Amino acid sequence: MRAAKRQDMEVLQALKAALAGFRPRDLPPHRYRRAAVLIPVLVQADDPHLVLTRRTELVEHHKGQISFPGGRHEEGDADLLATALREAEEEIGLPPEAVELWGRLDEVEAVVSGFAITPYVGLIVGPVELRPNPMETDQVITVPLSAFLDPVRLRVEQVIRDGRPYEILFYDYPPHVIWGVTARIIHRLVAILDGRAAPREAPAEVPPGVETGAP
Repeated sequence: MRAAKRQDMEVLQALKAALAGFRPRDLPPHRYRRAAVLIPVLVQADDPHLVLTRRTELVEHHKGQISFPGGRHEEGDADLLATALREAEEEIGLPPEAVELWGRLDEVEAVVSGFAITPYVGLIVGPVELRPNPMETDQVITVPLSAFLDPVRLRVEQVIRDGRPYEILFYDYPPHVIWGVTARIIHRLVAILDGRAAPREAPAEVPPGVETGAP
């Protein structure tokens, strides 16, 4: 057990190092609305977890889906990082000062909701009590990082829409299913951790009418 915990912490340090050397890409010029999400990393009993949320049925987009805390960029936000931190505080009560920024991932589009999303990764430092906002967050979900490193949990489904094939990613973590844009973001995070320069990507777009688990 002790060896397994040591290995988990080695993975955490490897993730920090990989993000420090990663150069994220932005989408080509587009008309999507800007948004940002925070990928909070929480260490529980020496085991690194990713913090996700289940959205309520009251939010405007992607009701009831699992996503990272985040949302659209607002005029008062200094930048997209400020957007991600503000939304994390609003949705789960995570103070910005409790987040140690480790890096950001590639910008990704959510065609259905019309957002271009910039994901940031940050370690939660110090004791923090996460408090879900009942208007936006139905549940805070913590998933061990090791679960996403297990290829058995990754499921890929193909759909045909308007005569074109699309792939949609799913991570199964019973009773939860994490999919769409959120799964694509996690898949990219795992690829960076694994050091794969050109991982197999889900398509940039999903079919119209398919929800994506985004902000």
